[in-house]
Amino acid sequence: MKTSIAIYPGSFDPVTNGHLDLIERGEKMFDLLIVAVLRNAEKSPLFSVAERVEMLREVTRQWSGVEVEVFDGLLVDYARKRHAGVILRGIRAISDYEYELQMALMNRKLEPRLETVFMLPGETYSYLSSKLVREIAQLGGPLQGLVPPVVEERLRAKIS
Repeated sequence: MKTSIAIYPGSFDPVTNGHLDLIERGEKMFDLLIVAVLRNAEKSPLFSVAERVEMLREVTRQWSGVEVEVFDGLLVDYARKRHAGVILRGIRAISDYEYELQMALMNRKLEPRLETVFMLPGETYSYLSSKLVREIAQLGGPLQGLVPPVVEERLRAKIS
């Protein structure tokens, strides 16, 4: 049963099939799932914020309950602005859990009404990360099944 607005934050540099797995499943759980691309001036992403948003909008357009936006600053401030009550985060391994638990507890301290929901990716994507995808692409490796075809095309064009 859908009951709320949720935010799925991340850098999505690039969006992977693992991200899409969580987006598809999250869209079924919430009235609105906002995929929020973090604008972080301290990082050096492969794709610009505009490119990441464009790719995300393209690969999520089949889900009417998904919006793609950009945010910066504190996630809790953005959640208040969007009237979201849930943060959706994916966890692949114990190392993810330790980091995500710390973030969830800090977010709860800053905004007690905000809940964090952790989702495990499908088994097919449990090893997948944007960082690994970038490394494979830079070394000319196969990307089939790791990212949507449009993302693979853009990765290959960006790296060549």
